[in-house]
Amino acid sequence: MPGPTPTVPPPRPVGLNTSLMRNIQVLEDRRRQEAASASREERVAGAITRFTGSMTFVYIHLAFYGTWILVNLGLVPGVPKFDPSFVVLAMEASVEAIFLSTFVLISQNRMAAAADKRADLDLQISLLAEHELTKLSELVAEIARRMDIRTQADPELKEVQQDIAPEAVLDEIEARQRKD
Repeated sequence: MPGPTPTVPPPRPVGLNTSLMRNIQVLEDRRRQEAASASREERVAGAITRFTGSMTFVYIHLAFYGTWILVNLGLVPGVPKFDPSFVVLAMEASVEAIFLSTFVLISQNRMAAAADKRADLDLQISLLAEHELTKLSELVAEIARRMDIRTQADPELKEVQQDIAPEAVLDEIEARQRKD
């Protein structure tokens, strides 16, 4: 019998553990809080950015610019040309681009700040997990020593039992980047 195909969805898990469900809820609540604490200007910029990133915006522009171009090429009978050189159209498009890029940058700055917070949280949790695993490895090694158990992992245990200094790791990363 052939294995599952890419078109068959995998079975859903019976449920998520309570800790994971709590974490999901906390992150969802935090995102709502951050959205609620956004300034009016940030909310307006976000709404404009969402709209300008939609297909509705594209369709409106296709209709508007398409009509403008067709009229000024003289292809719409009974409608006089009002911008035959398309200078006004170019100016309008340039001004719109300036404003839209500003709104996009405002939204990107807000998203970058949120990403920085998440990255800091991720780093702190990773450092805590590394520290806890280091302590657990020390405990397991001590239990193994007291029970006189030897494994092939013994030579590696000394390295695993050392806490990682994040500043040393960052220094090494930066030194390697300077070489490139």
